[in-house]
Amino acid sequence: MTSLDALVRAASPRPAPRSGGRRRRAWPWTLLLLVALGAGLGGPVWLDARAAARYPVTAADLAAGHAALDGLAVKGRAPRTGYAREEFGQAWADVDRNGCDTRNDVLARDLVDVTTDPATRGCVVLTGTLDDPYTGTTIAFERGERSSQVQIDHVVALSDAWQKGAQGWTAEQRRAFANDPANLQAVDGPTNQRKGAGDAATWLPPNSGYRCVYALRQVDVKAAYGLWVTRAERDALDRELGRCVVAD
Repeated sequence: MTSLDALVRAASPRPAPRSGGRRRRAWPWTLLLLVALGAGLGGPVWLDARAAARYPVTAADLAAGHAALDGLAVKGRAPRTGYAREEFGQAWADVDRNGCDTRNDVLARDLVDVTTDPATRGCVVLTGTLDDPYTGTTIAFERGERSSQVQIDHVVALSDAWQKGAQGWTAEQRRAFANDPANLQAVDGPTNQRKGAGDAATWLPPNSGYRCVYALRQVDVKAAYGLWVTRAERDALDRELGRCVVAD
């Protein structure tokens, strides 16, 4: 499993530890709260840290993320001239040739209690439950009029990628990027709409506990595809990596 694959799996919150586990780990939270209070920060830091503990990352993931961020070029945003969704190929193509389009592949990966349409050889997801990492809420998915309640987000937005290097790619490279599972996440539809083409400097998930994983995924995707970041974006990503909670 690659580091990026592990981060994708981290989108699902970990089950709460047994009572013995909570007691054993109580002292770091107590220490963190005392430090926060001493710094005059109080509750928000405490609450953010508790939320982030639902999505812990490994020390190796975090170190790799810092190294990848340090390696990203920092430039200004290029003009959006020429951008169109079609520049990244057909929406939700079957790039892995498994007979299912990318949207249904991601729904099947990110939802639980999934049911599929047998007439499509199990490809089309009919129902399921999403533990949405962007909002921290649970969403019941049902194909049909309410399908848009769950959308597939490009973690690094296509328009953002276009303005930070993708203009110079081949059509095949852009098609691969648009359908790369490492850059895709099933999320709350309205929240995805509000994100739009924002980068880390202009938009972060409202669920503050997920921001570390989100930042790591953005960094890893941009590093893997040779995309650059703006100075404000780099500062925002660095700030979120500094707030990560590392798993034991």
